[in-house]
Amino acid sequence: MSEAARVREEMDGSVLILTIDYPSRKNAIGPGVRQALEEAIERAHEEPSVRAIVVTGAGGTFCAGGDISNMNVGSALDGRERMRRTHRLVRLMAKGSKPLVAAVEGWAAGAGMAVACACDTIVAAEDARFVAGFHKIGLMSDMGLPFFLPRRVGVGRARRILFYHEVTGAAEGERIGLVDFVAPPGKALEMALEKARFLAAEAAGPIALTKKILAEGLDEALADEQTFQGLLFTTPDFQEGRAAFLEKRKPNFGG
Repeated sequence: MSEAARVREEMDGSVLILTIDYPSRKNAIGPGVRQALEEAIERAHEEPSVRAIVVTGAGGTFCAGGDISNMNVGSALDGRERMRRTHRLVRLMAKGSKPLVAAVEGWAAGAGMAVACACDTIVAAEDARFVAGFHKIGLMSDMGLPFFLPRRVGVGRARRILFYHEVTGAAEGERIGLVDFVAPPGKALEMALEKARFLAAEAAGPIALTKKILAEGLDEALADEQTFQGLLFTTPDFQEGRAAFLEKRKPNFGG
């Protein structure tokens, strides 16, 4: 993985802090970042000294979404395989035994919003912003977001957020259940560490088993997502949406 795209690891007592650090893409989730997150979380689940995990982003941005420049998919089978690899990270986060806390500063967009929602707790700075926006490039929301989001905000509100690309601020996010705790600007990591230290001091077994119950149904949702998104990667609308994004223009979808 190049120095331009990495996930930094730091221990704070029994809390592991994972910082997405991909400055040239505003911490977008590309294959390198995804794999680094996956490997770090997998190691953490196997390490008894790690009792909780905090996920955050460097430079005042949580994550700007998927790295669209790397979305080169040749066939539906290629798309399904891409989603299979991506879903390994989602399962580790949602079904693994260790609690995860997201510390969100700035934007949590697209895949970034999905990563935050895959965490057990979301701490957002007052000036943080959440948006899905997958449809703007001809794709559906993925990385488990169609599963996690309705469980946080309800089906009706999830439709608004996913269909209309609604931007949700931290205060509104807390009101509707998207955000669990709101911190002053620049203090999301500090508060997230406070919450993670609390969880780290709790009995590990009840947390692990509660996570297991709360993740029931995730595998079925990810199976559908793998098939549907795999197909959407092959459509002319995705090709147009990707090109429009890279060319900084409005897409012209044909349907």
